[in-house]
Amino acid sequence: MTRRPHAVLVPFPAQGHLIPAMQLASLLQTKGFFVTIVNTEFNHRRLIRSKGAEWMRSFKNLRFETMPEGLPPSDLDATQDPVALCDSIRKSCLPVFRLVLEKLAAAAEVPRISCIIADGAMSFAIRAGAELGIPVFQLWTASACGFMGYLSYRQLQNQGMVPFQDDKFVEKGLLETEIDWIPGIPNIKLRDIPSFIRTTNKDDVLFNYLRDEAQNCLQATGIIFNTFNALEHQVLEAISSTSPPTYNIGPLTMLSDEISKNQQISFKPNLWKEDRTCLEWLDKQEKNSVVYVNYGSVTLISEKHLEEFAWGLANSNHPFLLITRPDIAMGGSARLPAGFVEETKGRCLIAGWCAQDEVLLHPSVGVFLSHCGWNSTLESIGAGVPMVCWPFFAEQHTNRRFVCVEWGMGIEVDEDVRREKVEEVVREVMEGDRGKVMKGNALEWKRKAEVATRVGGESYHDFDRLVNDILSYEEVQKIIS
Repeated sequence: MTRRPHAVLVPFPAQGHLIPAMQLASLLQTKGFFVTIVNTEFNHRRLIRSKGAEWMRSFKNLRFETMPEGLPPSDLDATQDPVALCDSIRKSCLPVFRLVLEKLAAAAEVPRISCIIADGAMSFAIRAGAELGIPVFQLWTASACGFMGYLSYRQLQNQGMVPFQDDKFVEKGLLETEIDWIPGIPNIKLRDIPSFIRTTNKDDVLFNYLRDEAQNCLQATGIIFNTFNALEHQVLEAISSTSPPTYNIGPLTMLSDEISKNQQISFKPNLWKEDRTCLEWLDKQEKNSVVYVNYGSVTLISEKHLEEFAWGLANSNHPFLLITRPDIAMGGSARLPAGFVEETKGRCLIAGWCAQDEVLLHPSVGVFLSHCGWNSTLESIGAGVPMVCWPFFAEQHTNRRFVCVEWGMGIEVDEDVRREKVEEVVREVMEGDRGKVMKGNALEWKRKAEVATRVGGESYHDFDRLVNDILSYEEVQKIIS
């Protein structure tokens, strides 16, 4: 009997990273792989609360393992603080991940490990794999343009451009400084670079962590990108010239739907319970009439900004679906302004979380007001829905620049939110000539994504190439052992 290849997947412990890891797991299973997913203990508990223990036991040839991330125990149903989390991962995860690998190696009921596929922000796995002679592929779950932005951190630092000398860099207009030397991303500004450069502290945890993690990816056996060639061609070409083999297999949502369409069990994880009434409400709305608003799984929003967004949406006079997850507000629970619910009664639905991919594909959705996280951006492309962009942090600023400038399917809201501007940009997309152009561009990118993920498409081909390369490495391992 032929032994199954075995892939160990290590997602970064956040919703936006777990989703593509699970999508890749479903794809690998269609190729006969046994898959182990190694979550942190904190996120494993959240997944059980959201999906149920039975869901986690329902998969064949897939098991979940856990490891501590080094933070104090907590049952909080919220994304962990990014600074504390990244600092702890860097200090704590290598030895505990070694123990997980040793446990799997000793388990008679699972096949020998063929490869490790670790999140691009979990590069400790590269060292663990090297120690055990296991090839390690990094799954970069953000955009390729974001990856190139992080790779630029070292040179920005060497040139003395960052960290900034004092905290007046916004007032001095330094974020408007143009950068013309980043390969594949011509003529962008510092404001478009992943936002962890916006610090005066050379020891800033997130700046140093993402700088080093991106560089460490270059030491992996290969890098897997959740993107497609037509979308980020220049950037991907620049990355491939200095990196190990790259595999562009996105959008993973669409590729997974194409290849795994006969799966009996949903591989779609969620760390919050979904409110299915959103879809019922959308069924009652007119085609292309609804503004869908979701700030993602990590964004923290001030009460003032939430108020400005709320009244801007209300004043646009378009129906809207507003997602306000329980932990979205800075310093406490999200509170909408007094009188808002009454004012928008009948044309607004407020929910804590939803099945976003299904919402965006609903014919009544006309625009997506988004934080520009990469999963959200790809899901918007996959649905052919234009975007209103309000990035919160990290490479979301880079994504915003590409959505609005390179791909022509979005418009931005100023970081300092004003209700008048929110109303203006929503009306522009929903009613104006510019909105019609954005809608046309979004539909064209949808078509290109569909081509890439169909049989014979570039993403489909790259996934086959990834599988063949993993199996080739396994054959070499067998010969050596």
